[in-house]
Amino acid sequence: MVLTDLIGDVLRTLWSHKLRTFLTMFGIAWGIVSIVLMVAAGEGLRKGQEVQAQTLGKDVMIVFHGRTSLQAGGTRAGRAVHWEDPDVAAVQAEAPDCQYAIPELEQEDVRAHSNFNNAAFLVTGSLPPFQDIRSLTVGQGRFYDWDDTREGRRLAFLGSDAAKQLFPGRNPVGENVYLNDFPYVVIGVMAKKKQDSSYDGWDVNKIFIPFGAMRRDFPDKPPGTPTTFDELLVTPKSVEQHESCKHEVRAALGRMHNFDPRDKEACPIWDTVQEAQAFRQMTDGMKYVLGAVGVVTLLLGGLGVMNVMMVAVRERTREIGVRKALGAPAHTILRQFFLEALLIAVLSGGIGLGVAYGICSLVDLLPMPDFFAGLLPIWKTGLLACGLLGGIAVLSALYPARKAASVDPIEALRFEAGG
Repeated sequence: MVLTDLIGDVLRTLWSHKLRTFLTMFGIAWGIVSIVLMVAAGEGLRKGQEVQAQTLGKDVMIVFHGRTSLQAGGTRAGRAVHWEDPDVAAVQAEAPDCQYAIPELEQEDVRAHSNFNNAAFLVTGSLPPFQDIRSLTVGQGRFYDWDDTREGRRLAFLGSDAAKQLFPGRNPVGENVYLNDFPYVVIGVMAKKKQDSSYDGWDVNKIFIPFGAMRRDFPDKPPGTPTTFDELLVTPKSVEQHESCKHEVRAALGRMHNFDPRDKEACPIWDTVQEAQAFRQMTDGMKYVLGAVGVVTLLLGGLGVMNVMMVAVRERTREIGVRKALGAPAHTILRQFFLEALLIAVLSGGIGLGVAYGICSLVDLLPMPDFFAGLLPIWKTGLLACGLLGGIAVLSALYPARKAASVDPIEALRFEAGG
């Protein structure tokens, strides 16, 4: 029997039992759809959260000043620690695994007004790498540079909402904004962005000025001094180096302020890298759990294949007997039943993948909520699901096919369907 005749027989057999075949194919296709969609949802959640986390800053560590909890160098515990300007150079020199270490100084009670409106916004001063570290995308104009910082120029970069309130319906670039009556020229406006976390408020509601101007016009308040600042922003050279970078920062600051580097209370650090890794582990766990649920669905689909094949063997016992009596070898019967199972698996898998990717594409056309990037299917998951499906189908068809091939032709010819 040539392959085309065999395939024709298989298709005719499946069509003659179309309801049972349809239900089996539906079960297997649903297993594929379930695996792809569940893993795609987990990936969309992970990617969305990753993108939102980067609005605070990519791989950034916020180093806050604190209070010692351990005795060190003969000093008592409970001593307040404040970061000072020399700390920046010390960290840069003693932390080779860190890319940036820059200061940030903030003031909450600065009165801000323009010729059109007034408001109260947080004013923050830092160095030019602050833009990259904190993911401040320029919407209009520019961010301040090193020359602006060295010369202490009174320049302002506005958050998008701050710009709307101070200059409603106008282009603020080139205009003056008055901070405690100091005239600052607006050189840029930040593009609109969404944040899911912050240590001092949303960036859209801030005014950013060069550190030199901040230090001169808005110095740190008591108990701070004219040389202290609020936070130290640090980024590692790579994600793999973030732990060593963190240890080097604590060691350098501990030496500068005479506290034990192991004292986390003296030098609390908000590590967004560690936070992102923990979230990634959580979403990976979700994907594994959801994938396991889909695999169980596929196993149930495999049982459906076995059931269809067993029923087919019983209903076609007389037909099998006639074919064997006419000289059909056992391997031909075995091959036909294997081909039927594989055809069900291939068609079901193709339909399942098509439906799953179609649903993902349609859902991704809709507006997505914050922190969710949509349904992002992973090809490896689809291929793995199809591989599992093929293996389950072959294993499920093994017993029915062997049983069909071993039918005794004389007994088969005496068999009556339904008996």
